[in-house]
Amino acid sequence: MNSITLAMSFNGIIEKIDGWVWGWVLIALILAAGLWLSVRTGFVQVFHLGKALKYMVKNENEGEGEVTSFGALCTALSATIGTGNIVGVATAICLGGRGALLWMLIAAFFGMATKYSEGFLAIRFRDKKDDNHYLGGPFYYIEKGMGSKWKWLAKLFAIFGIGAGLMGIGTITQINGITSAVNNFFDPEAKHIAFSIGENSYTWSTVIGGIAVTVLAALVIIGGIKRIAKVSEVIVPVMAITYVVFVLIIVFTHLSEIPAAIASVFKLAFSAKAVTGAGVGITLKLAMQKGIGRGIFSNEAGLGSAPIAAAAAKTKDPVRQGLVTMTGTFIDTIVICTLTGLSIILTGADNAFVEGSVEGVSITTIAWQKGLPWNESVSAFILMLCLTFFAFTTILGWDYYSERCLEYLTGSQKAVKIYRYIYILAVFIGPYLTVSAVWNIADIFNGLMAFPNLIALFALSGLVGKETRAYFAEKNHDLKELSKKKKQQ
Repeated sequence: MNSITLAMSFNGIIEKIDGWVWGWVLIALILAAGLWLSVRTGFVQVFHLGKALKYMVKNENEGEGEVTSFGALCTALSATIGTGNIVGVATAICLGGRGALLWMLIAAFFGMATKYSEGFLAIRFRDKKDDNHYLGGPFYYIEKGMGSKWKWLAKLFAIFGIGAGLMGIGTITQINGITSAVNNFFDPEAKHIAFSIGENSYTWSTVIGGIAVTVLAALVIIGGIKRIAKVSEVIVPVMAITYVVFVLIIVFTHLSEIPAAIASVFKLAFSAKAVTGAGVGITLKLAMQKGIGRGIFSNEAGLGSAPIAAAAAKTKDPVRQGLVTMTGTFIDTIVICTLTGLSIILTGADNAFVEGSVEGVSITTIAWQKGLPWNESVSAFILMLCLTFFAFTTILGWDYYSERCLEYLTGSQKAVKIYRYIYILAVFIGPYLTVSAVWNIADIFNGLMAFPNLIALFALSGLVGKETRAYFAEKNHDLKELSKKKKQQ
Protein backbone atom coordinates (compact mmCIF):
# COMPACT_ATOMS: atom_id res chain seq x y z
CA MET A 1 0.00 0.00 0.00
CA ASN A 2 1.62 3.26 -1.15
CA SER A 3 1.62 6.59 0.72
CA ILE A 4 -1.23 8.06 -1.38
CA THR A 5 -3.48 5.08 -0.62
CA LEU A 6 -2.60 5.30 3.07
CA ALA A 7 -3.41 9.00 3.13
CA MET A 8 -6.76 8.40 1.43
CA SER A 9 -7.56 5.61 3.88
CA PHE A 10 -6.62 7.80 6.85
CA ASN A 11 -8.71 10.70 5.53
CA GLY A 12 -11.66 8.35 5.07
CA ILE A 13 -11.41 7.16 8.68
CA ILE A 14 -11.17 10.73 9.98
CA GLU A 15 -14.21 11.75 7.91
CA LYS A 16 -16.25 8.88 9.36
CA ILE A 17 -15.27 9.77 12.93
CA ASP A 18 -16.15 13.39 12.24
CA GLY A 19 -19.53 12.28 10.92
CA TRP A 20 -20.19 10.26 14.07
CA VAL A 21 -19.17 13.06 16.44
CA TRP A 22 -21.13 15.74 14.57
CA GLY A 23 -24.09 13.45 13.91
CA TRP A 24 -27.70 13.94 14.90
CA VAL A 25 -27.03 12.96 18.53
CA LEU A 26 -24.76 15.95 19.20
CA ILE A 27 -26.92 18.36 17.19
CA ALA A 28 -30.06 17.18 19.02
CA LEU A 29 -28.33 17.52 22.42
CA ILE A 30 -27.17 21.07 21.69
CA LEU A 31 -30.65 22.10 20.48
CA ALA A 32 -32.29 20.40 23.46
CA ALA A 33 -29.92 22.19 25.84
CA GLY A 34 -30.72 25.53 24.23
CA LEU A 35 -34.47 24.93 24.44
CA TRP A 36 -34.31 23.66 28.03
CA LEU A 37 -32.12 26.56 29.20
CA SER A 38 -34.40 29.03 27.40
CA VAL A 39 -37.31 27.71 29.47
CA ARG A 40 -35.35 27.61 32.74
CA THR A 41 -34.09 31.19 32.33
CA GLY A 42 -37.47 32.55 31.23
CA PHE A 43 -36.27 33.08 27.63
CA VAL A 44 -33.52 35.45 28.67
CA GLN A 45 -32.55 35.96 25.03
CA VAL A 46 -35.97 37.49 24.28
CA PHE A 47 -36.76 39.60 27.33
CA HIS A 48 -33.26 40.78 28.27
CA LEU A 49 -31.39 41.17 24.96
CA GLY A 50 -31.58 44.97 25.22
CA LYS A 51 -30.04 44.88 28.67
CA ALA A 52 -27.35 42.49 27.41
CA LEU A 53 -26.36 44.83 24.57
CA LYS A 54 -26.19 47.71 27.06
CA TYR A 55 -23.98 45.73 29.45
CA MET A 56 -21.79 44.69 26.51
CA VAL A 57 -20.40 48.22 26.09
CA LYS A 58 -20.75 49.40 29.70
CA ASN A 59 -18.12 47.83 31.92
CA GLU A 60 -18.56 47.45 35.68
CA ASN A 61 -16.76 49.93 37.91
CA GLU A 62 -16.34 47.27 40.57
CA GLY A 63 -15.59 43.61 40.36
CA GLU A 64 -12.54 41.38 40.30
CA GLY A 65 -10.92 39.93 37.20
CA GLU A 66 -8.14 40.38 34.66
CA VAL A 67 -9.89 42.12 31.75
CA THR A 68 -13.06 44.15 31.22
CA SER A 69 -16.32 42.40 30.37
CA PHE A 70 -16.04 43.86 26.89
CA GLY A 71 -12.46 42.61 26.63
CA ALA A 72 -13.55 39.11 27.66
CA LEU A 73 -16.36 39.23 25.08
CA CYS A 74 -13.97 40.37 22.35
CA THR A 75 -11.56 37.56 23.25
CA ALA A 76 -14.41 35.07 22.85
CA LEU A 77 -15.57 36.76 19.63
CA SER A 78 -12.02 36.68 18.30
CA ALA A 79 -12.33 32.89 18.27
CA THR A 80 -15.95 32.66 17.09
CA ILE A 81 -16.03 35.38 14.41
CA GLY A 82 -13.80 33.68 11.90
CA THR A 83 -13.71 31.81 8.65
CA GLY A 84 -16.98 30.11 9.61
CA ASN A 85 -18.80 33.40 9.05
CA ILE A 86 -17.48 33.58 5.48
CA VAL A 87 -16.80 29.96 4.50
CA GLY A 88 -19.19 28.13 6.84
CA VAL A 89 -22.33 30.03 5.82
CA ALA A 90 -21.56 29.60 2.12
CA THR A 91 -20.90 25.88 2.59
CA ALA A 92 -24.15 25.42 4.54
CA ILE A 93 -26.18 27.10 1.78
CA CYS A 94 -24.39 25.18 -0.98
CA LEU A 95 -24.82 21.77 0.65
CA GLY A 96 -28.06 22.34 2.57
CA GLY A 97 -29.88 24.79 0.31
CA ARG A 98 -31.12 28.27 1.12
CA GLY A 99 -33.34 26.87 3.88
CA ALA A 100 -30.19 26.04 5.86
CA LEU A 101 -29.93 29.74 6.72
CA LEU A 102 -33.19 29.64 8.69
CA TRP A 103 -32.13 26.54 10.61
CA MET A 104 -28.86 28.29 11.39
CA LEU A 105 -30.82 31.17 12.92
CA ILE A 106 -33.13 28.85 14.88
CA ALA A 107 -30.09 27.13 16.38
CA ALA A 108 -28.57 30.53 17.23
CA PHE A 109 -31.78 31.72 18.92
CA PHE A 110 -31.73 28.83 21.39
CA GLY A 111 -27.94 28.96 21.48
CA MET A 112 -28.13 32.43 23.04
CA ALA A 113 -29.66 30.90 26.18
CA THR A 114 -26.88 28.31 26.16
CA LYS A 115 -24.20 30.99 25.88
CA TYR A 116 -25.86 32.96 28.69
CA SER A 117 -25.73 29.89 30.95
CA GLU A 118 -22.09 29.22 30.07
CA GLY A 119 -21.08 32.80 30.92
CA PHE A 120 -23.08 32.68 34.16
CA LEU A 121 -21.47 29.43 35.30
CA ALA A 122 -17.99 30.63 34.30
CA ILE A 123 -18.17 33.47 36.84
CA ARG A 124 -20.13 31.49 39.43
CA PHE A 125 -17.46 28.77 39.69
CA ARG A 126 -14.21 30.44 38.59
CA ASP A 127 -11.06 30.11 40.68
CA LYS A 128 -8.69 32.87 41.78
CA LYS A 129 -5.05 31.83 41.64
CA ASP A 130 -2.20 32.95 43.92
CA ASP A 131 -0.85 35.43 41.39
CA ASN A 132 -4.31 37.09 41.19
CA HIS A 133 -5.26 35.73 37.80
CA TYR A 134 -8.56 33.94 37.24
CA LEU A 135 -9.19 30.53 35.76
CA GLY A 136 -12.61 29.21 34.84
CA GLY A 137 -14.75 27.49 32.29
CA PRO A 138 -16.47 24.13 31.91
CA PHE A 139 -13.67 22.27 33.72
CA TYR A 140 -14.37 24.26 36.91
CA TYR A 141 -18.14 24.34 36.76
CA ILE A 142 -18.03 20.58 36.19
CA GLU A 143 -15.68 19.98 39.13
CA LYS A 144 -17.12 22.56 41.55
CA GLY A 145 -20.73 22.60 40.41
CA MET A 146 -21.28 18.87 39.90
CA GLY A 147 -18.80 17.71 42.54
CA SER A 148 -15.24 16.38 42.71
CA LYS A 149 -16.37 12.89 41.64
CA TRP A 150 -16.90 14.40 38.18
CA LYS A 151 -13.35 15.74 37.96
CA TRP A 152 -12.54 13.09 35.35
CA LEU A 153 -15.15 14.68 33.08
CA ALA A 154 -13.60 18.12 33.65
CA LYS A 155 -10.18 16.75 32.70
CA LEU A 156 -11.66 15.14 29.60
CA PHE A 157 -13.01 18.52 28.50
CA ALA A 158 -9.60 20.14 29.06
CA ILE A 159 -7.85 17.45 26.99
CA PHE A 160 -10.29 17.97 24.12
CA GLY A 161 -9.81 21.75 24.42
CA ILE A 162 -6.03 21.46 24.03
CA GLY A 163 -6.49 19.16 21.05
CA ALA A 164 -8.92 21.55 19.35
CA GLY A 165 -6.57 24.51 19.79
CA LEU A 166 -3.28 22.90 18.86
CA MET A 167 -4.39 20.28 16.33
CA GLY A 168 -5.95 22.61 13.83
CA ILE A 169 -8.81 24.96 14.62
CA GLY A 170 -6.52 27.58 16.15
CA THR A 171 -3.35 27.00 14.18
CA ILE A 172 -2.92 25.05 10.95
CA THR A 173 -6.35 25.64 9.41
CA GLN A 174 -6.34 29.36 10.19
CA ILE A 175 -2.84 30.14 8.89
CA ASN A 176 -3.58 28.00 5.82
CA GLY A 177 -6.72 30.03 5.21
CA ILE A 178 -4.77 33.28 5.48
CA THR A 179 -1.85 32.29 3.23
CA SER A 180 -4.18 30.71 0.66
CA ALA A 181 -6.25 33.91 0.50
CA VAL A 182 -3.12 36.05 0.20
CA ASN A 183 -1.61 33.80 -2.46
CA ASN A 184 -4.86 33.59 -4.46
CA PHE A 185 -4.95 37.37 -4.64
CA PHE A 186 -1.28 38.24 -5.22
CA ASP A 187 -0.02 35.20 -7.13
CA PRO A 188 -2.95 33.00 -8.25
CA GLU A 189 -0.94 31.38 -11.05
CA ALA A 190 1.98 30.56 -8.72
CA LYS A 191 4.59 32.25 -10.91
CA HIS A 192 6.93 33.22 -8.06
CA ILE A 193 8.05 30.02 -6.33
CA ALA A 194 10.15 30.36 -3.18
CA PHE A 195 10.91 26.65 -2.64
CA SER A 196 9.50 23.16 -3.12
CA ILE A 197 9.00 20.19 -0.80
CA GLY A 198 8.53 17.03 -2.81
CA GLU A 199 5.74 17.66 -5.30
CA ASN A 200 4.46 20.73 -3.47
CA SER A 201 5.74 24.22 -4.34
CA TYR A 202 5.25 27.35 -2.24
CA THR A 203 5.16 30.90 -3.52
CA TRP A 204 6.83 33.94 -2.01
CA SER A 205 3.42 35.37 -1.10
CA THR A 206 2.72 32.25 0.96
CA VAL A 207 6.10 32.40 2.69
CA ILE A 208 5.98 36.13 3.43
CA GLY A 209 2.34 35.98 4.52
CA GLY A 210 3.05 33.03 6.84
CA ILE A 211 6.07 34.68 8.47
CA ALA A 212 4.24 37.99 8.95
CA VAL A 213 1.24 36.36 10.63
CA THR A 214 3.45 34.17 12.82
CA VAL A 215 5.49 37.15 14.07
CA LEU A 216 2.37 39.23 14.79
CA ALA A 217 0.66 36.32 16.54
CA ALA A 218 3.76 35.66 18.66
CA LEU A 219 3.96 39.30 19.78
CA VAL A 220 0.38 39.08 21.04
CA ILE A 221 0.31 35.53 22.40
CA ILE A 222 3.48 35.89 24.50
CA GLY A 223 1.79 38.79 26.33
CA GLY A 224 -0.98 36.55 27.68
CA ILE A 225 -4.70 37.25 28.19
CA LYS A 226 -4.31 40.99 28.88
CA ARG A 227 -2.54 41.61 25.58
CA ILE A 228 -4.86 39.25 23.68
CA ALA A 229 -7.87 41.10 25.14
CA LYS A 230 -6.42 44.54 24.30
CA VAL A 231 -5.70 43.55 20.71
CA SER A 232 -9.09 41.86 20.38
CA GLU A 233 -10.89 44.93 21.74
CA VAL A 234 -9.49 46.87 18.76
CA ILE A 235 -9.45 44.32 15.94
CA VAL A 236 -12.74 42.50 16.59
CA PRO A 237 -15.08 45.53 16.55
CA VAL A 238 -13.25 47.11 13.59
CA MET A 239 -13.24 43.93 11.48
CA ALA A 240 -16.84 43.05 12.37
CA ILE A 241 -18.15 46.54 11.59
CA THR A 242 -16.13 46.71 8.36
CA TYR A 243 -17.45 43.36 7.19
CA VAL A 244 -21.05 44.25 8.11
CA VAL A 245 -20.85 47.62 6.31
CA PHE A 246 -19.74 46.03 3.04
CA VAL A 247 -22.36 43.29 3.25
CA LEU A 248 -25.03 45.89 3.99
CA ILE A 249 -24.04 47.68 0.78
CA ILE A 250 -24.89 44.47 -1.09
CA VAL A 251 -28.18 44.14 0.79
CA PHE A 252 -29.27 47.77 0.26
CA THR A 253 -28.43 47.65 -3.46
CA HIS A 254 -30.76 44.63 -3.77
CA LEU A 255 -33.65 45.84 -1.60
CA SER A 256 -36.34 44.95 -4.14
CA GLU A 257 -35.15 41.32 -4.18
CA ILE A 258 -35.21 40.82 -0.38
CA PRO A 259 -38.87 39.63 -0.08
CA ALA A 260 -38.32 36.92 -2.70
CA ALA A 261 -35.04 35.89 -1.07
CA ILE A 262 -36.63 35.58 2.39
CA ALA A 263 -39.57 33.68 0.91
CA SER A 264 -37.18 31.17 -0.70
CA VAL A 265 -35.36 30.66 2.61
CA PHE A 266 -38.59 29.84 4.49
CA LYS A 267 -39.99 27.71 1.67
CA LEU A 268 -36.86 25.58 1.31
CA ALA A 269 -36.30 25.33 5.08
CA PHE A 270 -39.45 23.21 5.41
CA SER A 271 -39.44 21.44 2.07
CA ALA A 272 -39.75 17.72 2.74
CA LYS A 273 -38.93 16.80 -0.84
CA ALA A 274 -35.82 17.33 -2.90
CA VAL A 275 -35.81 20.75 -4.53
CA THR A 276 -34.64 21.89 -7.92
CA GLY A 277 -32.29 24.54 -9.26
CA ALA A 278 -29.35 25.39 -7.00
CA GLY A 279 -30.61 22.89 -4.44
CA VAL A 280 -30.80 19.66 -6.45
CA GLY A 281 -31.11 16.68 -4.10
CA ILE A 282 -31.47 18.85 -0.98
CA THR A 283 -34.06 17.67 1.55
CA LEU A 284 -35.44 18.96 4.83
CA LYS A 285 -33.06 16.68 6.74
CA LEU A 286 -30.01 17.98 4.87
CA ALA A 287 -31.09 21.62 5.24
CA MET A 288 -31.47 21.15 9.01
CA GLN A 289 -28.21 19.25 9.40
CA LYS A 290 -26.06 21.69 7.44
CA GLY A 291 -27.71 24.84 8.80
CA ILE A 292 -27.69 23.80 12.45
CA GLY A 293 -24.28 22.13 12.26
CA ARG A 294 -22.47 25.05 10.61
CA GLY A 295 -24.27 27.55 12.85
CA ILE A 296 -23.10 25.77 15.99
CA PHE A 297 -19.59 25.52 14.56
CA SER A 298 -19.59 29.27 13.94
CA ASN A 299 -20.98 30.60 17.24
CA GLU A 300 -19.73 27.69 19.43
CA ALA A 301 -22.83 27.77 21.67
CA GLY A 302 -22.72 24.60 23.75
CA LEU A 303 -19.11 23.74 22.94
CA GLY A 304 -17.79 25.33 26.15
CA SER A 305 -15.10 27.59 24.66
CA ALA A 306 -16.54 31.07 25.35
CA PRO A 307 -16.88 30.62 29.15
CA ILE A 308 -13.12 30.15 29.38
CA ALA A 309 -12.70 33.78 28.26
CA ALA A 310 -15.71 34.98 30.28
CA ALA A 311 -14.10 33.72 33.49
CA ALA A 312 -11.38 36.41 33.21
CA ALA A 313 -13.89 39.30 33.18
CA LYS A 314 -13.79 42.03 35.82
CA THR A 315 -17.20 41.43 37.36
CA LYS A 316 -18.86 40.34 40.56
CA ASP A 317 -22.15 39.40 38.94
CA PRO A 318 -22.59 36.04 37.13
CA VAL A 319 -25.91 37.10 35.56
CA ARG A 320 -24.47 40.28 34.12
CA GLN A 321 -21.53 38.42 32.53
CA GLY A 322 -23.89 35.76 31.28
CA LEU A 323 -25.83 38.45 29.43
CA VAL A 324 -22.64 39.88 27.95
CA THR A 325 -21.50 36.41 26.85
CA MET A 326 -24.90 35.84 25.24
CA THR A 327 -24.40 38.78 22.89
CA GLY A 328 -21.56 36.84 21.24
CA THR A 329 -24.01 34.46 19.55
CA PHE A 330 -26.28 37.35 18.60
CA ILE A 331 -23.43 39.22 16.89
CA ASP A 332 -21.78 36.17 15.32
CA THR A 333 -24.81 34.39 13.89
CA ILE A 334 -27.97 36.51 14.10
CA VAL A 335 -26.15 39.52 12.60
CA ILE A 336 -23.01 38.50 10.67
CA CYS A 337 -23.99 35.04 9.41
CA THR A 338 -27.46 36.27 8.41
CA LEU A 339 -26.00 39.12 6.39
CA THR A 340 -23.48 36.78 4.74
CA GLY A 341 -26.27 34.39 3.81
CA LEU A 342 -28.44 37.19 2.44
CA SER A 343 -25.60 38.56 0.31
CA ILE A 344 -25.08 35.09 -1.22
CA ILE A 345 -28.77 34.55 -1.92
CA LEU A 346 -29.49 38.08 -3.22
CA THR A 347 -26.64 37.89 -5.75
CA GLY A 348 -27.44 34.31 -6.73
CA ALA A 349 -23.87 33.30 -5.90
CA ASP A 350 -25.08 29.96 -4.53
CA ASN A 351 -26.01 28.93 -8.09
CA ALA A 352 -22.28 28.74 -8.82
CA PHE A 353 -22.22 25.53 -6.79
CA VAL A 354 -24.22 23.79 -9.51
CA GLU A 355 -22.59 25.57 -12.42
CA GLY A 356 -18.96 25.25 -11.38
CA SER A 357 -18.96 22.95 -8.36
CA VAL A 358 -17.32 25.57 -6.15
CA GLU A 359 -18.10 26.31 -2.52
CA GLY A 360 -16.87 28.01 0.63
CA VAL A 361 -14.92 31.22 0.26
CA SER A 362 -15.31 31.12 -3.54
CA ILE A 363 -19.09 31.50 -3.17
CA THR A 364 -18.77 34.52 -0.87
CA THR A 365 -16.16 36.03 -3.20
CA ILE A 366 -18.58 35.69 -6.12
CA ALA A 367 -21.30 37.37 -4.02
CA TRP A 368 -19.02 40.31 -3.24
CA GLN A 369 -17.82 40.63 -6.82
CA LYS A 370 -21.39 40.58 -8.14
CA GLY A 371 -22.97 42.64 -5.38
CA LEU A 372 -20.53 45.47 -4.67
CA PRO A 373 -20.68 48.41 -7.08
CA TRP A 374 -17.00 48.57 -8.01
CA ASN A 375 -14.16 46.63 -9.62
CA GLU A 376 -14.16 42.90 -8.85
CA SER A 377 -10.48 42.99 -7.82
CA VAL A 378 -11.25 45.61 -5.16
CA SER A 379 -14.10 43.47 -3.80
CA ALA A 380 -11.86 40.38 -3.68
CA PHE A 381 -9.11 42.35 -1.92
CA ILE A 382 -11.46 43.66 0.78
CA LEU A 383 -12.86 40.16 1.39
CA MET A 384 -9.31 38.80 1.59
CA LEU A 385 -8.49 41.36 4.30
CA CYS A 386 -11.63 40.45 6.25
CA LEU A 387 -10.82 36.75 6.01
CA THR A 388 -7.23 37.41 7.09
CA PHE A 389 -8.23 39.37 10.18
CA PHE A 390 -10.99 36.90 11.07
CA ALA A 391 -8.55 33.99 10.90
CA PHE A 392 -5.80 35.91 12.73
CA THR A 393 -8.02 36.69 15.73
CA THR A 394 -9.15 33.05 15.80
CA ILE A 395 -5.48 32.10 16.25
CA LEU A 396 -5.31 34.40 19.29
CA GLY A 397 -8.59 33.29 20.86
CA TRP A 398 -7.91 29.59 20.61
CA ASP A 399 -4.42 29.98 22.01
CA TYR A 400 -5.99 31.41 25.16
CA TYR A 401 -8.62 28.66 25.36
CA SER A 402 -6.10 25.85 25.02
CA GLU A 403 -3.66 27.53 27.44
CA ARG A 404 -6.31 27.66 30.15
CA CYS A 405 -7.21 24.00 29.55
CA LEU A 406 -3.52 23.10 29.94
CA GLU A 407 -3.23 25.17 33.12
CA TYR A 408 -6.21 23.35 34.61
CA LEU A 409 -4.65 19.96 33.82
CA THR A 410 -1.11 20.74 34.99
CA GLY A 411 -1.45 23.68 37.37
CA SER A 412 1.86 24.90 35.96
CA GLN A 413 2.51 28.33 34.49
CA LYS A 414 5.84 27.02 33.18
CA ALA A 415 4.00 24.40 31.11
CA VAL A 416 1.74 27.15 29.73
CA LYS A 417 4.72 29.27 28.67
CA ILE A 418 6.34 26.31 26.90
CA TYR A 419 3.01 25.54 25.23
CA ARG A 420 2.83 29.08 23.81
CA TYR A 421 6.01 28.51 21.83
CA ILE A 422 4.76 25.13 20.58
CA TYR A 423 1.53 26.83 19.49
CA ILE A 424 3.47 29.57 17.68
CA LEU A 425 5.60 26.88 15.97
CA ALA A 426 2.41 25.17 14.76
CA VAL A 427 1.29 28.49 13.26
CA PHE A 428 4.68 28.90 11.57
CA ILE A 429 4.70 25.48 9.89
CA GLY A 430 0.96 25.53 9.14
CA PRO A 431 1.19 26.96 5.59
CA TYR A 432 3.33 24.03 4.49
CA LEU A 433 1.16 21.21 5.85
CA THR A 434 -1.56 19.34 4.02
CA VAL A 435 -4.92 20.32 5.47
CA SER A 436 -7.20 17.73 3.88
CA ALA A 437 -7.72 15.97 7.23
CA VAL A 438 -6.82 18.81 9.61
CA TRP A 439 -10.23 20.52 9.45
CA ASN A 440 -11.92 17.21 10.25
CA ILE A 441 -9.54 16.53 13.16
CA ALA A 442 -10.21 20.02 14.53
CA ASP A 443 -13.93 19.44 14.01
CA ILE A 444 -13.75 16.19 15.99
CA PHE A 445 -12.00 17.76 19.00
CA ASN A 446 -14.37 20.72 18.87
CA GLY A 447 -17.38 18.41 18.92
CA LEU A 448 -15.93 16.23 21.69
CA MET A 449 -15.63 19.34 23.89
CA ALA A 450 -19.40 19.70 23.73
CA PHE A 451 -20.32 16.41 25.41
CA PRO A 452 -18.81 17.12 28.89
CA ASN A 453 -20.02 20.73 28.68
CA LEU A 454 -23.60 19.74 27.79
CA ILE A 455 -23.74 17.24 30.66
CA ALA A 456 -22.79 20.05 33.03
CA LEU A 457 -25.30 22.50 31.52
CA PHE A 458 -28.18 20.04 31.98
CA ALA A 459 -27.01 19.14 35.51
CA LEU A 460 -26.66 22.80 36.60
CA SER A 461 -29.67 24.19 34.70
CA GLY A 462 -31.70 24.34 37.93
CA LEU A 463 -29.09 26.57 39.57
CA VAL A 464 -28.87 28.80 36.49
CA GLY A 465 -32.64 29.20 36.34
CA LYS A 466 -33.09 29.81 40.06
CA GLU A 467 -30.40 32.49 40.38
CA THR A 468 -31.38 34.15 37.10
CA ARG A 469 -35.03 34.50 38.17
CA ALA A 470 -33.95 35.80 41.58
CA TYR A 471 -31.67 38.39 39.99
CA PHE A 472 -34.33 39.84 37.70
CA ALA A 473 -36.99 39.70 40.41
CA GLU A 474 -34.71 41.78 42.64
CA LYS A 475 -33.99 44.21 39.79
CA ASN A 476 -37.72 44.63 39.11
CA HIS A 477 -38.38 45.18 42.81
CA ASP A 478 -35.66 47.86 42.97
CA LEU A 479 -37.13 49.61 39.93
CA LYS A 480 -40.61 49.64 41.50
CA GLU A 481 -39.25 51.05 44.75
CA LEU A 482 -37.34 53.74 42.85
CA SER A 483 -40.49 54.62 40.90
CA LYS A 484 -42.48 54.97 44.14
CA LYS A 485 -39.89 57.28 45.63
CA LYS A 486 -39.96 59.50 42.54
CA LYS A 487 -43.75 59.75 42.69
CA GLN A 488 -43.63 60.64 46.40
CA GLN A 489 -41.15 63.43 45.69
